[in-house]
Amino acid sequence: MSGAAMEAGRTLAMGQDEAVDGGRQSVEAPFGRALARLGQSHPDIVGLTADLGKYTDILPFRDAFPERFFNVGMAEQNLVAVAAGLARTGKVPFATTYGVFATRRAYDFIAIALAHSNLNVRIVAGLPGLTTGYGGTHQAIEDLALMRMIPGLTIIDPCDATEIEAATEAIAEHQGPVYMRLLRGSVPVVFEPGYRFEIGKAGRLRGGPDVGIISTGFMTERALDAADALRKQGISAGVLHVPTIKPFDAEAVAEFAAGVGHIVTAENHVVVGGLASLVVETLFDAGIAKTVTRIGLPDRYIECGAVPTLQAKYGLTTDAVIATIAALN
Repeated sequence: MSGAAMEAGRTLAMGQDEAVDGGRQSVEAPFGRALARLGQSHPDIVGLTADLGKYTDILPFRDAFPERFFNVGMAEQNLVAVAAGLARTGKVPFATTYGVFATRRAYDFIAIALAHSNLNVRIVAGLPGLTTGYGGTHQAIEDLALMRMIPGLTIIDPCDATEIEAATEAIAEHQGPVYMRLLRGSVPVVFEPGYRFEIGKAGRLRGGPDVGIISTGFMTERALDAADALRKQGISAGVLHVPTIKPFDAEAVAEFAAGVGHIVTAENHVVVGGLASLVVETLFDAGIAKTVTRIGLPDRYIECGAVPTLQAKYGLTTDAVIATIAALN
C-alpha cells in the first residue's frame, strides 16, 4: 500500500473514534493529560509516536515538553527501536501508535528489542478491538492474544478515563516493558477519582451469587450497567474487573468464580486467546468446574461500518450483555 493510501486509511479511522455512550461524564485525552503531569516530576520520560500524535492523545505531552517528543514517521519498527535505544540511555519512553501497527508490524521488535532486554518502554496502543469502523486493517481485535505470548511483557486494558490516568502513572514507575490499550478522545468516567489501580490486580466491583461477569477494558462499563439492570429482574450478577491481562490475577479470578453459579467473560477482543482463554485456563488449573459463556468478537475480521452499529451487531453493548445473561437464567 502506498504512503498516501496508508495515510488516507489512517485519516478515515481517526474520524471514527470509540463510541461509548450512557450519559456519563467524560474526560478529554486522559492519557495525554496524565503523561504531561508526570513529565513535570519525571524528567526521564520522553514521548514518541509514529505520525499519530494527534490521534493517540499524546499532544498534551508534546506541547508541554517539545524537546522530549519525537515523531519517527510512519515507521512502527523504527518507533520501537528508537524507544529501545532511548531506554538504554536511561530514558522512560512512552511510544504511541495504533494497536494493529504496534502488534502486527513491530511484533518482533517488541519481543526482542524490548522484552528480551527487559527495557522500560511503554507501548500505548490506540483503536483497541472494535473502537473504529475502518475494518480489519485498523481494528486491533487480536492484540491481547498476540502480546500475552511475549515473556515479561506487562499488558493493561483500562476501563475508563480514571483508570487510564491511574495506569499511566503506575506504568511510569514500573520496571520492564508495557503494552497498554488506549481509549482516546473523550473517554467516559466510570470509576471515582479515588479509584486505585495496581498492576497485576483484579477488583471485585459487584457481588452476586447467580452469575459472575469477568470483564476487561470498556466491557467493564457494560458489565456494571448490565448487573444493575439484571438486579431489577431478580438476577444477582457479580462483576470482577481485570485491567491487567499480564501478569494475570488468577487467584482473584478463581476466588470469584468459586462463589458464583455461572461465569460470563466480556472483552473487546476475539474470544480466542484473550480474557476468556485466560479465565478458562485459570479455572482448569484451580480445578473449578464451571460453565463459561464468552462475550467478545468472533474469530474473523470485522467489516467496516459505524462503531455503534458494529458493537451492537457483535454483542459489545450493555443490552447484549443483559440479553446473554438473562437467557442463562
